[in-house]
Amino acid sequence: MGLDTPHIWEGVKGSKSTEVRELNLEVRPLLDELIVGKTTDYIKAKADQPFFTYVGLANMHPPEAVHPDFDQTDPSRLGLYADVIAELDHRVGQIMDCLDEAGIADNTLLVFSSDNGAGLIDTVPHGGSSGPFRGGFFTPPWEGSMRTAAMVRYPGTVPEGVVTEQMLSAHDWYQTFAAFAGASDKVPTDRPMDGVDASEFLQGTSEETGRESLLFFGPDGGLMSSKWRQVKVVLRHCEGIADPIVQPQFPMFFDLGSDPGERYNLFQFKLDMGWMFGVAFSSIAQFEKTVAQYPNIEPGEEFDGYPASASTQKG
Repeated sequence: MGLDTPHIWEGVKGSKSTEVRELNLEVRPLLDELIVGKTTDYIKAKADQPFFTYVGLANMHPPEAVHPDFDQTDPSRLGLYADVIAELDHRVGQIMDCLDEAGIADNTLLVFSSDNGAGLIDTVPHGGSSGPFRGGFFTPPWEGSMRTAAMVRYPGTVPEGVVTEQMLSAHDWYQTFAAFAGASDKVPTDRPMDGVDASEFLQGTSEETGRESLLFFGPDGGLMSSKWRQVKVVLRHCEGIADPIVQPQFPMFFDLGSDPGERYNLFQFKLDMGWMFGVAFSSIAQFEKTVAQYPNIEPGEEFDGYPASASTQKG
């Protein structure tokens, strides 16, 4: 690489050393084309057998750079953000076309989702929206930080055109995929599982996903909020990437059903909300109980499974 090549240095701190990676910004516009090329090659090679593939596209993630084929090539797109969205749509279409060409589209479960909400709207290119929800990626645990969309396609198995606001977490894909693959018996039973099996919900045979609560942990690993159905309690919060995490004098309670923007702390406005303590904190108590019974594994620690004497539970 020549010295005049634009690049970004990123230090990655490891357990023993610091790895330095160089991101060539001349390659950045071509990343998703390369990623999808590898993906479609893999699908073609595995089309005659069961397979799983996770595709982590570079878009929409800074530093943004659009492929030359989409860079100001359509006057109806007003700016870089729209160009990048157009490319993202095209890349997903390439994967779907590959499934069709391989003749396995009707026997493939396809999930499209994000790992966080919008919130990078103060960067260049400008774009993204949290809709009615408060905050964005850098303001956990407000809904705009963690709440995002997901789309599922499985012709003949997952009904078309269904729109729902049922709660589902990325944790749930593990058990759900196992159920669709007929491999639920391979899910460990010697520890509590973070995810739930939502396969019946996706198939339309159940009206609920099976997930009633969700704990949200912050960038420091500490618990920030607990949600039960539409009731949400905020224990700590942050208002921006340069701002500290704040612990309020008293937990804040919100009804996401009537207040998706989390504007009205019910503890300030209602006297009959005491019941919310029980439903919001029960999942926290259950989590603490299971961590005591099945301690988290420390980085670098060898793990050969939990003792057979530990009682089995799933949930």
